[in-house]
Amino acid sequence: MRSRSPLRPAAAGIVIAILAVLVLAADQLAKTVAIDTLPPERVVPVLGDALQFYLVRNPGAAFSLGEGVTWVFTIALAVVAGVIVFLAVRRVRSRLWAVVLGLLLGGVLGNLTDRLVRAPGFPVGHVVDFISTPWMMPAIYNVADIFIVSMMISVAILVLAGLRFDGTRETRASRAADADGDVEPSPEQGTR
Repeated sequence: MRSRSPLRPAAAGIVIAILAVLVLAADQLAKTVAIDTLPPERVVPVLGDALQFYLVRNPGAAFSLGEGVTWVFTIALAVVAGVIVFLAVRRVRSRLWAVVLGLLLGGVLGNLTDRLVRAPGFPVGHVVDFISTPWMMPAIYNVADIFIVSMMISVAILVLAGLRFDGTRETRASRAADADGDVEPSPEQGTR
């Protein structure tokens, strides 16, 4: 199987930016539709108990934790977005990493946008949540949350699989070489 050459820096940045904008737009559109059409804090069955809509404005993090320190979540989201942009510009050359980080950035920007522009105001806005799957977890979430959670799982998988930001794959031989100070890739390290 022939391996692909790594992405150029501009290409990786473009992939990340396009995906982030698409996720951000989908998240904000879904939240706008939810606000305009759903009754606040009332269950609206979509697929029985499997999927329900329940519109709330969440001042905290997951499960409404930290309601009194909303500004901390705003700072954390901004830092995560900054780190992803830094990686996009400086390190990412792998197509898989570009896709995962682009989708993650879109999710982060979706909730950060709520913190910055929604009531009660900058930087303590409440995040709009409206999706409920009681059979799976007792949380109410949104489109951005879906991308954040699924892409963080994807990050863990890529790390465990040994795929580096540049597209090379970490192997036992490469770990031993890195430990010895030799940073040249071994022949079995392919790119993706």
